[in-house]
Amino acid sequence: MNRRRLAGLVVALLLWLGGGLGAATALEDALFEALHLVRFAETPALPELSLPDLEGQPVALQRFHGKVVLLNFWTTW
Repeated sequence: MNRRRLAGLVVALLLWLGGGLGAATALEDALFEALHLVRFAETPALPELSLPDLEGQPVALQRFHGKVVLLNFWTTW
């Protein structure tokens, strides 16, 4: 495949991906509206929290600042 054809393919792929991102945002907005969810204007501050890891060592929630964190609390009764 020559360079010109490859460059065209790369440009087409980037345009396709860019259009898909706009559609994903619109779909996400529609989903929030359908589920009656409200987006926070600002990210709320979380309390200082420290929980033990599997080895019993404390892990502070602040360690994950700027990252998505899923806290899964469960138990058996």
